[in-house]
Amino acid sequence: MRKKVIVVGGGTGGLTAAMLLAHKGLQVTVFEKQNELGGRSGALRMGDYTFDLGCTMLMLKFVLDDIFELVGEKTDDHLVCKRLSPLYQLCFDDLSLNLFSDAEQTKAEFEKHFPGSGHGYELFMHKEKKRFQKLFVGLQQDYSSLSSLFSGTVMAALPYLSIGQSLYRVISRYFAEEPLKIAMTFQSQYLGMSPWDCPGAFAIIPFLEHYYGIYHVQGGINRIPAAMSRIIEKKGGEIHIGSAVRQILIKDKKAAGVVLDDGSVHHADAVIINADIAYSLSQLMTNEHRTRYTPHKLKNLRYSCSTFMMYLGLDKIWQTPAHHMFLFARDVKKNMADIFTHYQLPDDMSVYISNPCISDPSMAPPGKSALYILVPVPNTRAAIDWAQHKELFRDRVFDLLEQRPEFMGLRRHIQRETIITPHNWERDFNIFYGAPFSLAHSLDQMLCFRPRNRFEEIGNCFLVGGGTSPGSGLPTIYESARISTNGILRQYGLAPYPSNPPPH
Repeated sequence: MRKKVIVVGGGTGGLTAAMLLAHKGLQVTVFEKQNELGGRSGALRMGDYTFDLGCTMLMLKFVLDDIFELVGEKTDDHLVCKRLSPLYQLCFDDLSLNLFSDAEQTKAEFEKHFPGSGHGYELFMHKEKKRFQKLFVGLQQDYSSLSSLFSGTVMAALPYLSIGQSLYRVISRYFAEEPLKIAMTFQSQYLGMSPWDCPGAFAIIPFLEHYYGIYHVQGGINRIPAAMSRIIEKKGGEIHIGSAVRQILIKDKKAAGVVLDDGSVHHADAVIINADIAYSLSQLMTNEHRTRYTPHKLKNLRYSCSTFMMYLGLDKIWQTPAHHMFLFARDVKKNMADIFTHYQLPDDMSVYISNPCISDPSMAPPGKSALYILVPVPNTRAAIDWAQHKELFRDRVFDLLEQRPEFMGLRRHIQRETIITPHNWERDFNIFYGAPFSLAHSLDQMLCFRPRNRFEEIGNCFLVGGGTSPGSGLPTIYESARISTNGILRQYGLAPYPSNPPPH
């Protein structure tokens, strides 16, 4: 009889794992609470406007290509991916920088504004390429035991971890000018962290953007989970949307299935949890089954920041200098301190804007635009009454944007609008503390110190997603699915999937 695996949550990690397992012939069933697959990589729809709910960029496309090839598929048969140039525009008070995945173009841009800085950029690209090559292999490793820290892969990577150094400090070796330091460290916010707290090893993130590029998926990142769902069903898997899991069934300290909100019971030989890790451990299992991750422990782990989201359907084609734009606070360090240290709404905010319709008109009705706006804010540990502050903060964001020529009169062109606050992330999407980037990536919450892919407290239970190893971000979530899938395959005597090194 075929082994049966239930996947709790139809986010990117859960669907990747389901696709890999179905290809190996296992009986796979996915239960997703929402009516849209993809989790934070899913779609938000307002009439004929389509928005990516969370992630808007595809990085390290070769990882996605590899995952599709493992199941006998080609990414290009399912998705249209466009490499963006420029990567994004970075806007400071009196300066705008366009950064590219072509090193010579970025070097020229740096030299144009900061003569002599090109040498630092060359040094950055050379040294961080070595770091990336050493660390990427480690991101593909299973850290389900403490002994994994002493593997040859980890030992070889140790000199490249910059232990005890922040990302900001590492980047400061290459650049003297503050705008360039911010330009090469703001990527820590992809992890929901401050550059002054983010471990220095994450200097690989700006490197991989500049070296491998950033892609837009036509129709949005949400098309990736949609493609995966079609492959899962083609290979015999089942997907049930609008089906919330109430509880993980546990028998003899092993996962044995799930109970849905409607009371129905579904048995399985193994369970993969792709829902928010902290939420799952606190709500889907009873305390008797958790000795390490007690309610007190979960509350006192370090979590990422949250985000204030604005999705705007505009009545015209809105032109911006780049598909992706980052508007930085006048004092980025103070902005980060307000969010991560003082847990208060920043007086001086940074804003990310995605305007996909200048690259992909399909995301809005003809002649219109779908504008995505994200502002980093504290998670719900902060004593912020979002019912009271939501409209006030919205107005502050518009006031800031409309000071710039690219966004003058923006409010007058809104046809449809949705706002998501940290409380929405927590209440509507079951995200612990409303922290959509999950657990912070501090050194004591990485590798085997993060909740492990093979969950250590319950047998036949595996974790995938940003809350387990290797961490947040689409490429690492794909890898978490490969790691957990291989744990199940080995358990049943099936050949695991190989991991490939990054292309040079």
